Amino acid sequence: MYRQDIGGSMAHAAMLAAQGILSQADCDAITAGLEGILQDLNSGALCIDPQAEDIHMFVEAELTRRIGDVGKRLHTARSRNDQVALDLRLYLRDEVAQLQALLKELMQVLVKQAQQNTDAILPGYTHLQRAQPITFAHHLLAYGMMFQRDILRLQDVAKRINVSPLGCCALAGTTYNTDRKMVAKALGFADIAHNSMDGVSDRDFCVELLAALAVIMMHLSRFSEELILWSSWEFQFVELDDAYTTGSSIMPQKKNSDMAELVRGKTGRVYGDLMAMLTMLKGLPLAYNKDMQEDKEAVFDAVDTVKLCLQIFAPMLDTMTVHKEAMYAAAQKGFINATDLADYLVKKGLPFRTAYQLVGQLVALCIQQNTVLEALPLETYRQFSPLFEGDLYEEIDLHTCVEKRISQGGTGPKSVQAQIDLLKEFLQNETDFH
Repeated sequence: MYRQDIGGSMAHAAMLAAQGILSQADCDAITAGLEGILQDLNSGALCIDPQAEDIHMFVEAELTRRIGDVGKRLHTARSRNDQVALDLRLYLRDEVAQLQALLKELMQVLVKQAQQNTDAILPGYTHLQRAQPITFAHHLLAYGMMFQRDILRLQDVAKRINVSPLGCCALAGTTYNTDRKMVAKALGFADIAHNSMDGVSDRDFCVELLAALAVIMMHLSRFSEELILWSSWEFQFVELDDAYTTGSSIMPQKKNSDMAELVRGKTGRVYGDLMAMLTMLKGLPLAYNKDMQEDKEAVFDAVDTVKLCLQIFAPMLDTMTVHKEAMYAAAQKGFINATDLADYLVKKGLPFRTAYQLVGQLVALCIQQNTVLEALPLETYRQFSPLFEGDLYEEIDLHTCVEKRISQGGTGPKSVQAQIDLLKEFLQNETDFH
């Protein structure tokens, strides 16, 4: 967090000078010294001393070494308690913006794949049993809606992160006439912490971020599970690119969905980070306690993990091959047009529950005869009800089943296009996350 630490110190020095607490000459010397340290750290000319107590003391000691005792004036009217809270908020603010950008990239890939697969029909599942026909685009867009919520959730978290604690000092504020709002404005914060004890001890924003990251990983894990199933021999709906799969050490025919499996596995790691943070905080009295050093390992690990998973997921989906024929072949089995057959009878005047029971008998007959609803002759249908006519075959055709799902949010073509347009508009409006 050296960039954030140095940036915060520059803003703090400028405020001290503006308030007459620090001379302008001392402020200029401190600022120049800090800029030199930042430049040297960025270039590698200066390395962080691992023996230093923390990043704050390292920067202050290096500054004093370079400009003398003037460097010791920098820490006036602040504490490491509010300094570390500031650095963490600045760091996470940048990381949240990167996370939102990565989610946006993933959503763009999803929308692209959906546009290319509006005609791909596959079974929709409940209880992992074939239920009703849907399009692959519709299925993909469900995850698009999840990732849209993830971006919105991160935007909400960012509001709580974007509050400046600097000037709260150790816990009780300071005797100096500081201008906390000046520092907050200089650093791009929307507000200041209005209670100094809360300002140094608040880590709610870390908990909120970890919770949002856990939800992102839950979404990625559910998607990974489906990709793993779809790419298996039992489904063969999709094929992942070789760059995101591996072979077996002894079985030459294997093509394992390892990247998806790793994403699924790392979900538990992020959940663990959230629980570690909650457990660390649950018994802490006000204000600052050393336990709170544990916040950074958990939140840094979760942020890094989610970023890595998102960086893998988008290109993995982008290079995925979709087997529309296999999807359609699966959709032709499992009687997933049974509901449509019942709806056909309802339109003819039969109560739905009666139609439901009648179609159930027809499905049982098909199972007994090892056939499907589409293959039953009209004479057989009419033995069950005189309402059946020749137009029933058009009604239970899979393409018809999909096309007549006209309700908003459904799998019908117009609805799917509306969903694509909705996400496109969202992505166009989300151009800058800073």
